[in-house]
Amino acid sequence: MKRNFTDLKVNCSFFTRLISLTLMLAFITPVMTNAQAGKTNFSGTWALNAEKSTMRQGGGRRMGGGNFVAKQEANLLTVDRTRTNQDGESVTMTSKYTLDGKESVNTAGRGESKSTAKWSADGKTLTIVTKASFNGNEFTSTESWVLSDTKTLTVTSTRPSQDGEVTVKMVYDKK
Repeated sequence: MKRNFTDLKVNCSFFTRLISLTLMLAFITPVMTNAQAGKTNFSGTWALNAEKSTMRQGGGRRMGGGNFVAKQEANLLTVDRTRTNQDGESVTMTSKYTLDGKESVNTAGRGESKSTAKWSADGKTLTIVTKASFNGNEFTSTESWVLSDTKTLTVTSTRPSQDGEVTVKMVYDKK
């Protein structure tokens, strides 16, 4: 009889933990889902609309302009930019940004950059702050991504230059 009582206590304890875990998941899962719900999704193939953009003379591609493909899944934004180099070869550069405020590290021809992406309170604007060094000089750039409608993306970039801070607005049309 004593053994049955011990088995019953063990089984009750197991079921109590199981019920507690189930209840926690029932409350946490919707909160985690809603954390990404309502956030803008930038996925798509985007073509630079030079007429609607405001760029420095010759600065479009150097300032991040040009066509690109964005894939946004869960907490990750992946941006693939394909360009033609000086030898006429196509080169694709991939940048990945975590969308939870944690630092992302990307490597490009000029070295390593560290970026932090954060959402606005309403989930409609994504701001990416990138720190990098070039020729021994450290600099910080900021990009703000906003969809004005489902087919139009505006990326406003602020970066240092020889003449002081430069702000460029690039407008992209979804293909």
